Order: sequence, then C-alpha cells, then structure tokens
Amino acid sequence: MASSEKALPDDGLPGLFHVADAMSLRGQRDYLSALRARLVLAVLAAVCGVFAIKVGRVDVAAVGTGVALLVMLLVEQHFRGSSPETKWYDGRALAESAKSMGWRFAVGGAPFPLGEDEREAELRFIQQMGALLKDGPNSGIRPPDRPTISPAMRALRRADLATRKRTYVADRVNDQQTWYAGKAVTNERRARLSQRVLYAFAFGGIIAAFARAFGYIGFDLAGVAAALIAAGAAWAGTKQYSTLARAYAYASTELGIVKDRFELVVDETTWAAEVADAEEAISREHTMWRASRTRATS
Repeated sequence: MASSEKALPDDGLPGLFHVADAMSLRGQRDYLSALRARLVLAVLAAVCGVFAIKVGRVDVAAVGTGVALLVMLLVEQHFRGSSPETKWYDGRALAESAKSMGWRFAVGGAPFPLGEDEREAELRFIQQMGALLKDGPNSGIRPPDRPTISPAMRALRRADLATRKRTYVADRVNDQQTWYAGKAVTNERRARLSQRVLYAFAFGGIIAAFARAFGYIGFDLAGVAAALIAAGAAWAGTKQYSTLARAYAYASTELGIVKDRFELVVDETTWAAEVADAEEAISREHTMWRASRTRATS
C-alpha cells in the first residue's frame, strides 16, 4: 500500500513495524501451508481407504492411507514446535501497534502532541516502542534495519496542521478505510462461495450414500464426501470469512464517521485527540481480528 508519493510510506514507519510485520507474514504462510497440507492429506487418506488395490499380497491403497496419515502426523509435529499461528497473531498485533504509534507521532496525535519539547516527545516515543517490544512475542523477532524514528516521520511532524491533516486523511484513514471496504466485499463473496461448495459436497455425499445402499456402487464415496466437508469447514473456519466481512464493514463505516469529524478540527489540541480516536478505531478492528483467530484455532 506504500507509495513514493506518500509523505509517510510504510518504508518510513518505525523499524519495529517492519520486523513484526515480517514475522507475522512468515507465521501466516507457515500456518496456512501446514493446515492446507494436513487437510489435503486427510482427504487423500479417506480416498485411499475407499479402494482395495492389491499388488501381490500388498494392498497399495491401504499403504497410501498409512503414508498419508504418517506424513500428516509429521507435518503436525514439525509445526507444533514452531507455533506459526502464535507468530502470525502476535506479530500482526505488534506490527499494527507500532504502525499506529508511528502515525500518532508523525502527525502530532496523542500522546505525542505538538507544542512540547521535541526531544522529550522523541524520547517518550522511543520508550513506547521499547514497551511494545517488551510486551510482544519473545521469539521470531529479527533485529530491525530501520530507525525507530525515520526522517519521513520527523519531516511530517514539522509540517503545518493543514498538511498533516491532509496527509493523515489521505494516506492513513482513506487508505485503511478503502482496504477494509475491499476486504469486506472479498470475504463476503468467499463466505458465500465456501457455503455453496460445502453444500455441493454434502449433496454428492447423499447421492453416493444412497447409490451404495441400493447397490449401484460398491465403495464408500460418502466417506470421501464427509472428509471433504470436514476439510472445507476447517479451512473456512480458519479463514473466518463471515466474521471478517462484518468486522471490516463496521470498521470502514466507523472510519468514515471519524473522517467527517476531521473537517471540524482547527487547533492542535483537538487534532491530537481526534487522531487518537481514529487510531483507537483501527486498533479495535485488529483486536477483534486477533480474538476471532484465537477462537478459531483454540
């Protein structure tokens, strides 16, 4: 979402944001890859269990079932020790907190309003970053290669109120609101699609069950359908399409209201408070996201 035309692109945010963001993306990739592998292997084991394919005295299909289950167990054990889901959730929470603090400081939002000693404000901001790191995940964080306070942050903070307000609305609030609105539409569409796919699997399973009951087929395709339904439900439950669609739509609407209030801001004191309120609105969405993910995997 960063752009060279932005006064404060993502590259100009605190170093802590970048290392936490990278950790979260690694954790997300590893967790979803492991989940995908487990679900595919579970379905493969069910498919192999349907058939009896003998080569000499060996049932190759049964061997396939055993191998699929063994690989699934190995995948589970491999990723259990690294806890990729914890890195995903905790890293995202830390990255968004660092990003929020960075924007507050750069535009003069509370608790870093303009009008006080800048050296004291910078020191307090650095201490806030240290507190975030202390309360954050204790593994998976790599040393940052960017400063805590970037030149872009200092340059924006030195700008007049009109410039900071215009930049914050365009590059933070509008950007976030557009992202939320797009994600709401995407997740709503995926929720409908996943529901239709599960219905299709269920309908296929019903047909397969009756076909076997009346002797049209001699193998258990209904069991495969059940495995597909379980796998699809597990994937949809992890992705939380419907929950996220509602949360993102609410957050987008809330930011629209917050943005309207910015039009009435004419002084630094009010501006500092309004920026804090906007960042709280964004933080609430991330808190809800983390809570929904924790419930989905508990």
